[in-house]
Amino acid sequence: MTDPVLDRELHGHEPTHRPWMGAIAAGGLLVGLLAALVDLPDETAALPAIARQALVESIPQFGTTEPVSAVVYGFRAMDTFGETFLLLAAVVTVVVLTRTREPRHGFVGEERAGEEEQRHVDRGGIDEGSQAAREAEEEEEGRADAPATPDEEPLATPAPERAEAMTVVTRTAVRVVLPLLAVAGCYLVSQGYSPGGGFPAGAVALGLVLLVHTAFGYRRIAPVIRPTVMELVETLGAVTIVVALLLGLPFAGSFAASWVPLAPQQTLRSGGILQVFSVSELFEVGTGLVIVVFALLGMQHDWAPDPKDDDA
Repeated sequence: MTDPVLDRELHGHEPTHRPWMGAIAAGGLLVGLLAALVDLPDETAALPAIARQALVESIPQFGTTEPVSAVVYGFRAMDTFGETFLLLAAVVTVVVLTRTREPRHGFVGEERAGEEEQRHVDRGGIDEGSQAAREAEEEEEGRADAPATPDEEPLATPAPERAEAMTVVTRTAVRVVLPLLAVAGCYLVSQGYSPGGGFPAGAVALGLVLLVHTAFGYRRIAPVIRPTVMELVETLGAVTIVVALLLGLPFAGSFAASWVPLAPQQTLRSGGILQVFSVSELFEVGTGLVIVVFALLGMQHDWAPDPKDDDA
């Protein structure tokens, strides 16, 4: 009897998929999109209650002429509060799942077993792939000598490129873009009379960090993105949000009510509690996203490969 797997490998026959299932799924999605497009409200449709309330009460309650900010950080502050702390929960989950092995001292022989296994690895009991991964990790952490930029790479150096930074064109472009993006992020979070807020500004902050990391290497941002610093800033942002919203109870009679004195309209301080919430969210969201991204980038194997797996 012919082995079907061997026959497929010999004759190059790939298993047949079910294109009709994909066609049905795509067709159903298209029908749904068309139905939603046809049913879109026009200019004669009545405003939803929350939109009408925002247009009527944004100025007297929050001193802002931007109803979007009034809805996000004022009338529906509880929703934004919940979304922000869902992100915080996600950050904690990622950090827990990606954390390195905790140090132990002789706990049921685990520490000694780890030391013996590490000595075995240092004596050469490691495959080429793991050795290359270790060398790359040492370069990333600054424990190995690597050229700072591609210009310092010797000519005819075999791939892959080991430079920490990218080309001069990329580095120059990032230097030009960084201040523009930073100003845009500050505008999003500081202008209480324009659509924006701390959540998009936090995403901009993450983009700035990733641009520097990609163009100039990890060493340039390592002093800034230390876990102790990022976690402290994120915690302070989250605590500030909770305190600011709780102070609405004694000063204004309800949770998340505006208790900050209202400034003149169309000014940086307009919005009252909206601005406090938005700026605090910038720090909580920005640092949280940075923690998640670099926790995932820093995932690594804590133990050396098992020799039994190599023999299998």
